[in-house]
Parts: sequence; C-alpha cells; structure tokens
Amino acid sequence: MLFQQPVVGYLNGVKRMRVLFMGSGPLACPSLRIVAETPSIELAAVVTQPERPSGRRLQPAPCPVMALARSLGSRILAPEQVASPEWVSELAALNPDVIVVADYGQILPPALLALPPLGAVNVHPSRLPRYRGAAPVQWAIARGERETGVTIIYMNERMDAGDVILAETVPIADDDTAVTLSARLAELGAKLLIQALHLIGVGTAPRHPQDEAQATYARKLKKEDGWITWSLPAIEIRNRIRGFQPWPGAFFRWPRRGLLVHVHAAVVEQGGGEPGTVIAIDGNGPVVACGQDALRLVSVQPEGRRAMEGAAFCAGYHPAPGESFRFSDADAWGSSSGKK
Repeated sequence: MLFQQPVVGYLNGVKRMRVLFMGSGPLACPSLRIVAETPSIELAAVVTQPERPSGRRLQPAPCPVMALARSLGSRILAPEQVASPEWVSELAALNPDVIVVADYGQILPPALLALPPLGAVNVHPSRLPRYRGAAPVQWAIARGERETGVTIIYMNERMDAGDVILAETVPIADDDTAVTLSARLAELGAKLLIQALHLIGVGTAPRHPQDEAQATYARKLKKEDGWITWSLPAIEIRNRIRGFQPWPGAFFRWPRRGLLVHVHAAVVEQGGGEPGTVIAIDGNGPVVACGQDALRLVSVQPEGRRAMEGAAFCAGYHPAPGESFRFSDADAWGSSSGKK
C-alpha cells in the first residue's frame, strides 16, 4: 500500500470539495456512500446508467448505484451517452472540483475529463497495471491469480492507464468467487478513495506512472465464455466457475437429455478419462473427467430448476458412469479467455 491512515476525519480542515460521482454497478456503492456521508464533501450529482428492463416481466429497474442514490436523496442524472456534447455541457454546469468514477460502464470523453480543476479519479478493482479493463475481478479469479487489489488513479484518455495515487493488495482465497471478492474490494475501494480525496484536497496526492511493460487486460465477458470446455485442466475449469459468477456463469449441455446445466461449485479430484465423461457417481455428486484430473460437481442447476447439490442431481436425473457431458467442440472457451 502506498499510503495509509485512519479514514475518520480525513477531510477535516480541508476546503469543502465538490464531487461529481459516476458509477452504476455494486462495486461503486460503498464509494458513493462514503462520498455522500463525508461532511467536507459536497456531492454535486450522481451520474449513472438509465433504468433497464429486468426480471421475467422486463420492467424498468434501477442499477445498484441509482437505487442507492435515491435512498440517499442525491441528485441523479442518467444519460444514455455521457460523451454527447449536450451532456458534457450539462455536467460542466455543475462545476465539480473532482470527478469520481467507479464501476460506471461508459467511456468518458476528453472534454469531460478536462472539466474538474483537481482531476478525475477512478476506483479500479485490481493492482494496476495488471488487469486493466471491464472485468478485472472475474478474470483474476478465472486465471488462477492468488492476489489482486484496488488502485486509485488519475484518469487519462487511455483505459485504466493513468497515474496511481494509492493502491493496496488483497489475497484471493481458494473459495472466493467474483461475488465474494468484489464485495471485499468494493469496501476497500471506498476507504482508499476517501484517502485519495484528502490527499488531492491538501495538494499532496502522489502520481506514480504505471509500468506499461507489466500491463495485462481483462476484457468484457461474453455469454459464450460460460461454456465449459472439458478438455481444459480441472483446476482451470473450477477457477472459471468461481470467476464467472453470477454472469455468465459456467454451464454445459447434457447430450442425452439436451439439458443445459449450470455448475455453481465444483472441486478438483484425481481421475482420468475422455474429457467430459462421467467417471464416478456417488453420494457427493458426479465426477467428470477433464483434460487433467477431474471435477466433482457439488452444486448444479438444471435449466428451469433451482440450484441443487450434486447428490440430488444424481438422484433426480440419473447420469450414468461412462456417458459424456460433452455436447460439441463448439462448447468451448478456447480463444475467449482474458489475455495478458
């Protein structure tokens, strides 16, 4: 970590700071709350994504940040395209000292980045320059990393490439999923953010250039990333099951039943055979051969049903030893992994 002090009292004695907050997803919520509740910060407005159709009835629903901003009584702006000249002009009229961006989902144009006199800062859930991009938490787990972190940066025109203000490393537990790890990183991000705003307010915020030679990327996930490729090593498949929760998940299509099955949890076991073949059935769920070792499916969800333990799946659906869960070669992650 580059800087550490208690959060309480950070902005005491600092000139009141006018902040424009931009965020949408759950990772941004702790940061929004701490900004809104810090007495020395004036929250000019919350810029977030418009309501989107959700649920079976596709009724308009707010994103997590919009819902939180409503509960806080904050002014809310929800542009479809924040880069449009009209929206840049409207945000300029708010006269922010600083723009804070966290889990927003839109690219900020240079004209918007240039608005605040104290700069635009981003809360990014990785140790930059590693895992720049849209899905750093998911790909860090999927690629078997043992640690990640949070970085607060000054934003520039390149994605996640600005100078570092603060950063802290976080270990990734063996049972972490993208959901559990994101929650921890979101809380840490809020604490680091308020520290960074203090440093900016008193004029002592450091600027540490990123090492471009160490940069890696975490591209946006696609639905097809969820297909399980049984020819991969079991540990890699398990990491992807953990990393791709809650979306796109990890799933296979069972040829004999034509049934799509989501896998929520699995453990690596010794075993071999043709990848995708069921090599054992016992009281703890089916064991499936992979490219290296095997996976025991301990929690699954057949399409149209609720999640169930692997043992209940065996009792209710009767997979047989020797049959294959491999639907086709198209059911593959293959080239769709997050590349360095």
